[in-house]
Amino acid sequence: MQPLDLEVIIGLEIHAQLNTASKLFCGCDNDAFGAEPNTRVCPVCMGFPGMLPVLNARALEKGLQVGAALGCQLQPYSKFDRKNYFYPDLPCGYQISQYDEPIAEHGHLSYPVDEQTVQSAGITRVHLEMDAGKLTHTASKTLCDYNRSGTPLVEIVTEPDLRSATEAREFAKMVQRTLRATGASDADMEKGMMRFDASVSLRPRGDEQLYPRAEIKNLNSFTSLYKALQYEVMRQRQLWEAGTPPTQEITVGWRDDEERTHLLREKESATDYRYFPEPDLPPITLSQEAIAAVESTLPMLPMAVYTRLRAEHIPHEEALSIIDDPRTGDFLSAAVAAGAPYKKAVNVLLSVLGAHADWQDSLVTPAQVADGIALVEAGRLSSSGLRQVLEAAMTTPGSAEKIMQQLGVELSQDTGQLEAWVQEALDGNPQSVADYREGKEKALQYLVGQVMQRSRGQANPPQVMQLLREKLG
Repeated sequence: MQPLDLEVIIGLEIHAQLNTASKLFCGCDNDAFGAEPNTRVCPVCMGFPGMLPVLNARALEKGLQVGAALGCQLQPYSKFDRKNYFYPDLPCGYQISQYDEPIAEHGHLSYPVDEQTVQSAGITRVHLEMDAGKLTHTASKTLCDYNRSGTPLVEIVTEPDLRSATEAREFAKMVQRTLRATGASDADMEKGMMRFDASVSLRPRGDEQLYPRAEIKNLNSFTSLYKALQYEVMRQRQLWEAGTPPTQEITVGWRDDEERTHLLREKESATDYRYFPEPDLPPITLSQEAIAAVESTLPMLPMAVYTRLRAEHIPHEEALSIIDDPRTGDFLSAAVAAGAPYKKAVNVLLSVLGAHADWQDSLVTPAQVADGIALVEAGRLSSSGLRQVLEAAMTTPGSAEKIMQQLGVELSQDTGQLEAWVQEALDGNPQSVADYREGKEKALQYLVGQVMQRSRGQANPPQVMQLLREKLG
């Protein structure tokens, strides 16, 4: 029997904590990671009777930046709604979210899947909502920490455009890079700042309808996202091949230790949450000028940087290493703006500075990189000398030229001295001279090294090579 030709359909809901100083609707400290439980709370985020929320304007601004960065249309009118459900870590008994009028809709995000493939996925909506607290389960009890309650979240909902666990993982990585590039979220999954809910279903290839899906809740790493989707695709494929495809939408959890999903409940619908407009918060209205102002402040986004890098023939993995940290992309842009050729600046970042894990926290500047490259192009500094200059610049202020002179690595411009060093190397290594004249090219490299040693690095390697070839005939 031929195996069924099934297509995988995946959509994501991505929750990211906005890095504002205070929570979404109160003045409590938004940075509660590692704090004593229940020490970053107040009557508002604890849902005490009579307490009124006040929208954090900075959270709104950051949420709009995320929407714009994901290519969404920022909405001139949006509102908050109450999403009603009971859970021990939700002190209000409801979540303030956005239901039918979000701050941004209808976007898309491109992302590289591998060396050859770039895909794009649609963004249905981007909206703001408050986070719940955190439950810690022990053998005999459950502990509640409400420090995270009321934290501002941006939720990104995709179209069902992803077709494999690999695509979902690579898309999620690009979302994380984009969030960090805007400065709206640190998106640190180790601190619970970014989480995924993944919906997955299968259908016969060529069929356009969507079949009942399973939603995998609260995945907190790219590895968990990938493995959970792989498992759920396998489980559903077995059902299809047994002639019993899923007939009910379900919500499942992921067990990292067992590497499998488990049933939590049948999936809720919007009516189960009894949404209604939040009575304590006015609608959000934005002028076209305000929307244009948000869109005009966006930095060069990671996918645009990646595209430029690949156009310069930078390999896929190296391009990803540059866009993984927005500081690297910003440094590169600044070095190019200071006059560095794009590809040479990339090579310096990867081969020289990238060899030091802490280089971004050092004193080295984009101007030093640009000026150092210019010194190489002017024949005053060798490639190895440039490495020495930039490594010194990590701890030493001053121009690249000044550091070059302090280190004594400037290439000699004295042609007479250069010829003397070359002749000394030839006179001192007759066997290498004979080897070269017998066709052994490696002997020439040895002689170049001998000249560089005699000059203490001050000879210009291309000039040394030329002179040696001339003298050796």
